[in-house]
Amino acid sequence: MPTETMRAIRLHEHGGPEVLRYDEVPIPEPGPGEVLVRVHAIGINPPDWYLRDGMSNLPPETRPKFELPVIPGTDLSGVVEAVAADVDGFSVGDEIFGLLRFPSFDGQTYAEYVAAPASDLALKPAGIDHVHAAGAPMSGLTAWQFLIEVGHDHPSPFQLAKHRPVPLDANMTVLINGAAGGVGHIALQLAKWKGARVIAVASGGHESFLRELGADEFIDYTTSRPEELVHGVDLVLDAVGGPDSRRFLRTLERGGALFPVFFGEFDEEEAAELGVTVSGAQVRSSGAQLAELGRLLDAGTVRVEIDSTFSLADARAAHERAAQGHLRGKIVLTVAEREHHAGAQVSG
Repeated sequence: MPTETMRAIRLHEHGGPEVLRYDEVPIPEPGPGEVLVRVHAIGINPPDWYLRDGMSNLPPETRPKFELPVIPGTDLSGVVEAVAADVDGFSVGDEIFGLLRFPSFDGQTYAEYVAAPASDLALKPAGIDHVHAAGAPMSGLTAWQFLIEVGHDHPSPFQLAKHRPVPLDANMTVLINGAAGGVGHIALQLAKWKGARVIAVASGGHESFLRELGADEFIDYTTSRPEELVHGVDLVLDAVGGPDSRRFLRTLERGGALFPVFFGEFDEEEAAELGVTVSGAQVRSSGAQLAELGRLLDAGTVRVEIDSTFSLADARAAHERAAQGHLRGKIVLTVAEREHHAGAQVSG
């Protein structure tokens, strides 16, 4: 009997959004410790386009190994379709969400069905839909592991020391650069949940959105230089990162910390002279932490903003939207019910 097939987006070569192909492939079989998920929505993240373009932005020694063709994607929300014999805690029909197998690039979530490690999954918060749940895992866990609790002992490939979050409370001022993006807007809400005062940096069109999320102060980086306006903050979370991150060192109080989400380039002597710490973590999959974040999502303490949605078949347009930048929250791919049925019937 022929294998049942599904639709998935695959890369057969590296390049721009045009290399994303809508293919028909076999439905995966869940292995030990895994469940088969019928996917409803897929969150898009920067690693998806790093994989697409061949990781050209990462230092060669940190690039994960993978072979083409490959199905990209790490974030999903969906329904458990089948459960391996050794899996406890999930049953067929459960609604779940997760960040799969990160930091490897083997999540394979741009598909109608995914074999997912049960340890990477949590029950989807009942109070939010699949689209919002799919937008939460990587961005939410990045914000959580940088600000609240690392939750693992794996070192970052970009630093020797273990990352230690700074305990946040009402006496702390946190500056978040890139506050309207996926990681930034969740980090802002987590910092407010802990009682901190938050300065949000983003482009001007996002001001009312960020104030609604709780920002105490807003800086439009297109008209002002935050490093000239702000001094004496306790923590900078730079969700943009990269070479420009070092300019935020001078906004910090002595004893403060700068957490670049995307590795930056820093002068260690400058940081030492200013008496500040630069530290980052590499986000890793964690069903347990996602369950904690899920409680905040369910309560409405944290919400996921959706920039835009596209169908799975239209992944190219979703990546084109990502390349335009100035995102407000997350881009999400949706999988239509009819696509599932069409896929499942091909075996006839």
